[in-house]
Amino acid sequence: MNVSREMPKYECHKKVWALKIAGIVGDQHGGVYFQPAEEGYDKVPLTPEYVAKHKPEVGGYYVVYEDGYKSFSPASAFESGYTPL
Repeated sequence: MNVSREMPKYECHKKVWALKIAGIVGDQHGGVYFQPAEEGYDKVPLTPEYVAKHKPEVGGYYVVYEDGYKSFSPASAFESGYTPL
């Protein structure tokens, strides 16, 4: 892509639900889960499709959008774009 001038800039205003990933573990049946860093949450199952597409990493965020779409965001990108409500 050859861009001769800066592309338009956008600011995010979406509201999302998110949990910081403290650990990722597998079980003996091939399931993959993450342990949230936030207190009071049990491990969260991840589908094989989610893991293959988003490649979640410890320290990043598991993000759920208002329409139910689930994604992953590296910590630096998430923390610079979102503030807790």
